[in-house]
Amino acid sequence: MKYCAFLRGVNVKGTNMKMAEVCRVFRGAGMEEVSSVLASGNIVFSSDKNATELKVILEKAMSEHFSYEAFLFVKSQEETEIFWNGNPFVKNEDLHIYAFVGVPGVEHILMEEFEKASKTENERAEIVNNIFYWQVPKGNTLDSTFGKVLGKKSLKDRFTSRNINTFEKILKKIG
Repeated sequence: MKYCAFLRGVNVKGTNMKMAEVCRVFRGAGMEEVSSVLASGNIVFSSDKNATELKVILEKAMSEHFSYEAFLFVKSQEETEIFWNGNPFVKNEDLHIYAFVGVPGVEHILMEEFEKASKTENERAEIVNNIFYWQVPKGNTLDSTFGKVLGKKSLKDRFTSRNINTFEKILKKIG
């Protein structure tokens, strides 16, 4: 089965790694047809194992190899398509759209945080198919009140986010 692993916290805040090396770690852990998409920690691969087993195997391999506490989320090709197809927002050159990959139920935590946050004009959030989507004006991602939630230590093992365009690139790579 084809999968994509979405790594959390890669190439930010001092956790730097080359994707070619990450791909070697995945191959060493028994994954096949391994390749990366962008430098933000999106690894496409094949395996006969299920996503739950893969998460454990790959987090252990990454943590040992890179000497950090690895968090990643494994989604099948079909699940990855749902992220792309479920986007509730219309593309706009002035806005970023993010989808959040995470543990079941994290979308409700994110929505609670979003509802508490002060918002900029055109900043919106929706849950579609149990996936949290966030639209924010370009340049405001990290400065927005909700953007600051993304770095909360208490949530670090619960989710990661990707620009919606990343899902399109991943799906092209998975083929």
